[in-house]
Amino acid sequence: MGIDPSIVILDGARRTPRADILIKNQEPGLFSRFTATQLGGMAIAATLENTPIDKDLIGHVIMGMAQHSHRDSIYGAQGMRWRGGLGNDVPALTVARICGSGAESIAVGCEMMLAGVRHDKKRPFMVCGGGESMQYPFVLYNWRGRKVGEAVQKYGPIDAHALPRGAHLQDSLLMGLYDPGAQMSMANTAEELGRRYKITRDEADRFGYRSNVNAKQARDAGWFDEEIEPVTVQTDGAEEPVTVEYDTHIFDEISLAKMAKLWPAFEAGGIITAANASAVVDGAAAMVIGYESDAEKHGLKPLARVMGMGVAACDPQIMGWGPVPAVEVALENAGITGAEVDHCELNEAFAPQALACIKDFAKMGIDPERVNPMGNAIAMGHPLGATGSVLTLTCAYALRRKQQKYGVVTMCIGGGQGIALVLESLY
Repeated sequence: MGIDPSIVILDGARRTPRADILIKNQEPGLFSRFTATQLGGMAIAATLENTPIDKDLIGHVIMGMAQHSHRDSIYGAQGMRWRGGLGNDVPALTVARICGSGAESIAVGCEMMLAGVRHDKKRPFMVCGGGESMQYPFVLYNWRGRKVGEAVQKYGPIDAHALPRGAHLQDSLLMGLYDPGAQMSMANTAEELGRRYKITRDEADRFGYRSNVNAKQARDAGWFDEEIEPVTVQTDGAEEPVTVEYDTHIFDEISLAKMAKLWPAFEAGGIITAANASAVVDGAAAMVIGYESDAEKHGLKPLARVMGMGVAACDPQIMGWGPVPAVEVALENAGITGAEVDHCELNEAFAPQALACIKDFAKMGIDPERVNPMGNAIAMGHPLGATGSVLTLTCAYALRRKQQKYGVVTMCIGGGQGIALVLESLY
């Protein structure tokens, strides 16, 4: 069963490392000088370099991006397209389903092919993925029409002390994490799931510990090497360039005892801390998708088949539970059961959110030990618009490496949604 005719992800898909937005919570992160379109362009360029495909066969670019962070962010996928080396005759679409944007790009690409209305049969392949710079700016309100310092009206320095009554600055990163519909932040929705599922602080810490231990083991074993394209960064003109090879948030040493000493980050008496919540990082990923028959026709090697997709909604006050109904839909569409799932990549937005989903996954037959066996966002980070595509690459390459058959990629989405993809390995 599954999608027919079948759509595949081609071998050669790549992602950047995920880099913390700050170093030691003080200095600018290693990718702080890159925009979202630059990061997405890097991922596309690396994918096209490692996928032996004629660029003239690429008919569309679809990239996820959750929020604008730079002056060029409005161009989204278009900026990623030309930075990735594709010509001006290739159209580009930016999709935004918040945390699920990277997975949504793959779903939209598949749907465009299956519908056929906008699918270019002469250029039958598409680039899908996502890019996110979490270097979100502070936003100045109630200043339109006024001069900014002594510079031109639209650019220049701002003396915060000189702002008149009614003008104010807000952090767009924190603003984006608050849902007015639920009347709480994303972290508070995870705390609510923790209460409903009776998850303790110790369980949350142990899950965060597991994520980091598994990620470090996978990194040291080289399991991420085939999916990551290293990025060289010139941090300072007087210093040697730095090559970022791996996700920077992974700790070489981590202690449950030290984790237990951290204060709750979002609620008095809460269980979420900096050590059991997803890291805030920048990153991007890209892949080429197409009909399996077209891949065979052009002598291209498929990595995995897209078997099924699912998207679902839930109460925004427990937004992190969204993967549960989304996975149910995706499994049904793929025609497989939870017991057949060999590998599951569940975005770890927050430990209690992930644990709640894993409890319900087990009821579907998905073995908890098969969920995030290589760590996930607590250890490596969650670049919002890119995460879905990052996890898709990780899942597809893991299935091939372990010679396993079925994988699930899923994540919760701010506002109360979930999205899921089912992959079949073609090792």
